[in-house]
Amino acid sequence: MSKPTVLILCTGNSCRSHLAEGILRKAAGDLIDVQSAGSKPAGYVHPLAIKAMAEIGIDISGHHSKHMNEFLSQPVHTVITVCGNADQACPVFPSQVERHHWPFDDPAHATGSEAEQLAVFRRVRDEIRTKFEAFAADWRRSPPPRRPA
Repeated sequence: MSKPTVLILCTGNSCRSHLAEGILRKAAGDLIDVQSAGSKPAGYVHPLAIKAMAEIGIDISGHHSKHMNEFLSQPVHTVITVCGNADQACPVFPSQVERHHWPFDDPAHATGSEAEQLAVFRRVRDEIRTKFEAFAADWRRSPPPRRPA
């Protein structure tokens, strides 16, 4: 049996979706396959996203920016958009069962010193952490049926 895939989408796939991917992957353990992608991938993961996640013991330094079309030929159980643009651009994926739209501020638009920008990344990370840890807890209590591999 294959694990259900949860795909987290954002426009650039450089900040919010990677924060959510790392947090959900840690919170859900081996229950689900967590991926992230973007409608217009930036081509990198923001260094302050990597730094903010390292502070809570999650390493996303090996992540890379991907286009959501890479997942169109794969079974995706749940799609979660974390920004408005991705929600509008989001196609329906094969075998998609659920879709959620949980918008968060884009920390990449933070201004000021690096410390001030990092504070915005931490705030958004913590907001994402609250939402996605609750999602993982709900999934643990009532997991959807697994599809045959």
